[in-house]
Amino acid sequence: METYIGSNYGDGVIDNASTLLAFDELESRSLSLSVRATALVFEDPVSRRLLEQIERIAPSDATVLIIGETGTGKELVARHVHALSKRNKNTFGALNCAALSENLIESELFGHEKGAFTGAVNTKAGWFETANKGSLFLDEVGDLPIGMQAKLLRVLQEREVVKVGSRTSVPVDVRIIAATNVNLEEAVAASHFRADLYYRFNVATLHLAPLRERPGDIMPLARHFLKIYSERLGYTEIKLSPSTELALLNYDWPGNIRELENAIHRALLVCPGNRLRPEDFKLSGVRHVESANSVSTSSLESALEKLCEQAPPKLFDILEETIVRTAFSFCEENQVQTAKLLDISRNVLRHKLGLYGLLPNSAKK
Repeated sequence: METYIGSNYGDGVIDNASTLLAFDELESRSLSLSVRATALVFEDPVSRRLLEQIERIAPSDATVLIIGETGTGKELVARHVHALSKRNKNTFGALNCAALSENLIESELFGHEKGAFTGAVNTKAGWFETANKGSLFLDEVGDLPIGMQAKLLRVLQEREVVKVGSRTSVPVDVRIIAATNVNLEEAVAASHFRADLYYRFNVATLHLAPLRERPGDIMPLARHFLKIYSERLGYTEIKLSPSTELALLNYDWPGNIRELENAIHRALLVCPGNRLRPEDFKLSGVRHVESANSVSTSSLESALEKLCEQAPPKLFDILEETIVRTAFSFCEENQVQTAKLLDISRNVLRHKLGLYGLLPNSAKK
């Protein structure tokens, strides 16, 4: 087991069993970093393909652009790229471009000289200098003001910075990893983002899918957060009920991993027992799956009776897999039609198909 926590990944974790990448939020605060999601797994086939891309891109020095919704774990991906790169012994810097004014962003990125502006009582190095020989993560880069975009482009082209209030340039060697939840192509078309800067960023692109499109990651993440927050609250033997797991899989998670993490934390605080129930979660829009109508088919009942007489191990798992495989084949591997036939959500179906090796690049466990 390998752990990644903190700026240098010295204390952190990747669990190869579920390929879990976890980041300690408390340490992120001490480092004055913004981490939108504190854990990311690569269990779903979609996520495993992303991991393969990361592992191919990371060893190079190419600029990386991570595209994904808020809360999907873009900073974790950036940290993993840095950890797998040749720069991993050096600084990983992070700046949320949407959180600061244009003047503050310039000072944070490039530094300033003493007396350069009111409040500049000392000379300060910016993140480009601090992260020299390392990596610099620019979160929400799509929110950069146009004027700042021009200055950033010059730094990327010339590989040197000029502090605010200075006329002397300082050479820098920094790998840029940018992230955005904005469609930069549309922003360029609307003249909100410079085309030349977009081309600079768009060298190696990683698309981080929302949680609703990788349901195989939901339960590993839920169990991870359940373990973490149970330990913090001093609870023992807290579990998720089967109906709760079904509810979590049926929810679309518009807030992605961050919402899932907060939902688990909140449910633990209100749960009266040692098993989390669906009513402990405030999930709007959950599709309640009703029990299937009884099938009065004597041949089916007869076959089930014979199977019960044999008492094979994991009988329920065998039946469930047979039902899913048969329905999937009957629907000519159409996921929408299969989910409708079985009266379950597509998220639940994809989770089952992944378990049984029926999705591309998935292997039966």
